[in-house]
Amino acid sequence: MMSILPDLGKYAGAVLMAYGVSFALLALLVAQSVIRAARMKTRLRAAEARRSAVTESLPDA
Repeated sequence: MMSILPDLGKYAGAVLMAYGVSFALLALLVAQSVIRAARMKTRLRAAEARRSAVTESLPDA
C-alpha cells in the first residue's frame, strides 16, 4: 500500500512539527481575520446608524 506522506526518516519529527506549527499559525490568522471582520461590520453598522439618526433629525431644506 502506498503512503500519502513520503518516508522522512530521521527528519520526520521536525518536518511534521513544522507542518503542525504552520497549520496552527494559518488557523490563527484566519480566526483573527474573521473576528476582525465581525468587529468592523459591527462598527460600520453603528456608524451608519448614527449617521442615519443625525440625517433624519435635520429639518428638510
